[in-house]
Amino acid sequence: MPAVRSKPKKKIANAVSTRQAVFGSPRMRPILFGVVLALVTLALYYPVIHHPFVNYDDDGYVTDNAHIRYGLDADGIKWAFTTFHQANWHPVTWLSHELDFQMFELDPAGHHATNLLLHAVNVFLLFWILWQATGYSGRSLMVAALFSLHPINVESVAWIAERKTVLSMLFFLLALGAYRWYAREPRVSRYLVVALLFALGLMAKPQVITLPFVLLLWDYWPLQRMFAEDKSTTLVGTMAADIPAKDFSWLLLEKLPLLGLSAISAFITVKAQRAGGAMGVVTRQPFSIRLENAVLSYGRYLGKAFWPVHLAPMYPHPGSSLQIWQVAASLLLLLAVTAVVITERRRRYLFVGWFWFLGTLVPMIGLVQVGGQAMADRYAYLPFVGLFIMLCWSVAEWAGQRGLSTQRLVGPAVVVLLALAVLTYRQIGFWSDNLTLWSYTLQVTTGNYEAEDGLGGALMSLRQPEEAIKHFRAAVAINSSDPIGNLQLAMYDQRNGRLPQAIEQYNKLVNLTQNAVQGAELFSNLGFAYGALGDFASARKSFQAAVNLNPNHGRAWMGLGVVEQDSGDLNSAIQDYDHSVKAHPSDVAYLLLARALEQSGRNSEAQSAIQKAKLLSPNFEQAQREAAGLLSRRPSP
Repeated sequence: MPAVRSKPKKKIANAVSTRQAVFGSPRMRPILFGVVLALVTLALYYPVIHHPFVNYDDDGYVTDNAHIRYGLDADGIKWAFTTFHQANWHPVTWLSHELDFQMFELDPAGHHATNLLLHAVNVFLLFWILWQATGYSGRSLMVAALFSLHPINVESVAWIAERKTVLSMLFFLLALGAYRWYAREPRVSRYLVVALLFALGLMAKPQVITLPFVLLLWDYWPLQRMFAEDKSTTLVGTMAADIPAKDFSWLLLEKLPLLGLSAISAFITVKAQRAGGAMGVVTRQPFSIRLENAVLSYGRYLGKAFWPVHLAPMYPHPGSSLQIWQVAASLLLLLAVTAVVITERRRRYLFVGWFWFLGTLVPMIGLVQVGGQAMADRYAYLPFVGLFIMLCWSVAEWAGQRGLSTQRLVGPAVVVLLALAVLTYRQIGFWSDNLTLWSYTLQVTTGNYEAEDGLGGALMSLRQPEEAIKHFRAAVAINSSDPIGNLQLAMYDQRNGRLPQAIEQYNKLVNLTQNAVQGAELFSNLGFAYGALGDFASARKSFQAAVNLNPNHGRAWMGLGVVEQDSGDLNSAIQDYDHSVKAHPSDVAYLLLARALEQSGRNSEAQSAIQKAKLLSPNFEQAQREAAGLLSRRPSP
């Protein structure tokens, strides 16, 4: 009988030694915990992979954006750096969407996966950067866990259009980590790395504009660059001991180039918001009302940090209906906490965490109103980190003063995190489809005309126009100036043959619509209404206004082509149809192009256009009927 061969004792010893080095090492164990936390984040949020695009901004960012649909090419890169589309200048965000489309096209799973992966990376980076700066792995891990599992962050991850939030946070954290590397050995090359990462963050979303302010707080704690005489390990472990101190004036001067980047970003952002119509009617609210709403919103954010329920993608701005007692209560709370953190000088983390929260919210708090919301969950993605730092360090210090071991804190921490995970999982479910999202939003908010519009749009996509129109009417009843609701009501009249009423409604909307995309849609529909009545001069004028506002409005180019074809100008019609299929390829546009090419004697090109129409069309016979209807002066919007 042959002898049984056993593994050499040396190999077994080496394997055991390797496992001990990985799992027993004081340095490797926290890294493994950080990786596990990132994996838990991926698992918890995994259901978003199966969610569709949202009918609120996802169209402008991806599904109806011709530039995104062509992928990451030279023209797309140029457009990303030169456009104010969606009332923003964030070229890095546009490039990420272009890359996603190149890989996943219109499969929402891939776009969702990118958001989720970015959030998981941010979770690990937050843990790593805090641990490296403070020396406390347990506290840092808990901060990252709260950031990972808090349900207020669901909006930023589950909403594809909010790629800009998770992407800008990535560069913010990288810049914060690079800053410690620079502070240990201040050199121009290292400073330039910080500045580059900051610039990339600003080009993803200008919410990170307050980074220079955060870095100054970071100098106070945990880096303690302001305190040459005090590198106390009781405050920050041993991680700041090798960071040279600087006087306060040096630290301020050091931030000036970064503040210059902030100023440039602020200027471009205001210009982009005005160009996109985001700083419209609501910005006319008196500053006193905007200030009161800002104070109240700070209090509401604090409430949602500790009791995260009734979260929604849109919280309507209250305008002049603010309750003064609520504003006063919020102000007293803010003043009381501020007084405590200033007087508790030994607990520097309180000062840093509180002013991190207050300061990073300033650009989004509504003093300069952008959009119609009072506040937004996505705005808390960065600021809540400050609150999490305050909470975790305070609990750990409280436990230390009472002689409680770290193990005694694990149980309560797990309970809190499990509760947050359950709430987050539930919140993710509300984003599973548009009907669920907007129905839920209407349950947890009041006077929300944008949610009514969203639900109406969801019902329209489900081919329930009669149910949808009820919600559009409800939106207009809440806000008579609502451009989407009014536009849908006019389109409803148009579809039902009430063309004079539709035209009258469209003309009233001209002065209400400040968004270029919505304006183009309005003028395009107006053109089709005039065309159906045989008024081709007015139709041409309306279609031209539409393409002037949005050169990528495919249906407006198609309508313009119909007008030119009816007048006998086939060359212009062919050019217009060509613009239409390039901006938004559709079966009807290709069929119209084919008809114009046939009439021009270009039969081979016409056959090619017909083949493209067949490839695109889910119902070729229906597309043929629609094309024939347009050419017989019976168009529909």
